Amino acid sequence: MAGFRQRTPAHVDISMVAHPSVTLFVDLSDEESLLYDADGRHDRGSTVMGLAPGDVRLGGRGAGGIECLQIRLSPVLAVAVLGASADLSGTMVSLEDVWGRDAGRTEERLRAAASWDERFTLAVDALGRRMSARPRLDPEVAAAWGIMLTSRGRVRVDSLADEVGWSRKRLWARFRSQIGLTPKHAARLVRFDHAAHLLAAGDAAAQVAAASGYVDQAHLHREVKAFTGLTPTGVAAAPWLAIDDVAWPTSLADLTPSPAGDGPRRAQ
Repeated sequence: MAGFRQRTPAHVDISMVAHPSVTLFVDLSDEESLLYDADGRHDRGSTVMGLAPGDVRLGGRGAGGIECLQIRLSPVLAVAVLGASADLSGTMVSLEDVWGRDAGRTEERLRAAASWDERFTLAVDALGRRMSARPRLDPEVAAAWGIMLTSRGRVRVDSLADEVGWSRKRLWARFRSQIGLTPKHAARLVRFDHAAHLLAAGDAAAQVAAASGYVDQAHLHREVKAFTGLTPTGVAAAPWLAIDDVAWPTSLADLTPSPAGDGPRRAQ
């Protein structure tokens, strides 16, 4: 999870980049300043974004600034915490639609917290309470998802089926019903995420295509366009990816909370 704050009155408008996780945005602003546009649907407040949601823009208009807590959940955890993963894929819905009245109570506690560290602790507690009594994925589906992440999406469905001991048909059906995407589409999303971060790091598109397992640069271009509507050049400059190394450090040594101030804060 990571906390974001824009203290000065501002109009923020950022195009989201697809990520292999189910994402919660908890609006902590004073007047529900967090806005989103998902495939032409406009709404405000705390939201849940499923896997591969399509064209999404997140913004805000707040006289007192904007604050939000962003929580990324693997689809394995999303089933346990939200009671849904497949139902959320390709969509963006309000947190209240998923959590009911508990969404408002959680928002109030987080908003009243004295620090980001306290907010992180409260959020972990809220997630833990909901996870304890929720259904889980089949172990084989969870294992298949883990293999996808480890291989960065460069795995064939037949190989996945062999790894988990299922037939290809059974894996396809169970994975689709529990994750919300077919195994092939999920692997494409994971591979795209790896390529997008290489682009954001400044690697050339041809180099990224080769490193990520695409046939050629044109293949990379088509996949980037399919997931974001942007070109590889556009993805390389995406503000959301530019802060990932700060908000979501890959090194455990980088997880020490940063000093108070504007910008992203993070917690493991």
